[in-house]
Amino acid sequence: MWCYETLFQSGRKETVLDLAKFVDKGVQVKLTGGRQVTGTLKGYDQLLNLVLDEAVEFLRDPDDPQKTTDQTRRLGLIVCRGTAVMLVSPTDGTDEIANPFIQPDGA
Repeated sequence: MWCYETLFQSGRKETVLDLAKFVDKGVQVKLTGGRQVTGTLKGYDQLLNLVLDEAVEFLRDPDDPQKTTDQTRRLGLIVCRGTAVMLVSPTDGTDEIANPFIQPDGA
């Protein structure tokens, strides 16, 4: 079993995430501050800086900035700075489901 600390003590410069399998595939990226973008991963480095092509940002709800809406804006080719990246997930093979923990009104 390995840990994050052992990875850097060995002198290897690798990321903890293996993003090579996602290159040239669609990914969804959540950034600090609540922004969310999707696009085709074209490249990355050990600091988790990401290059996305055909990127699309999901706009946030003006009444509740923590929620995204169905409205989008095209960004094209972008670089997501690694310090802002919170989550990277593939777009293929994932489906959005209803939140099972939301209580119905009046419960």
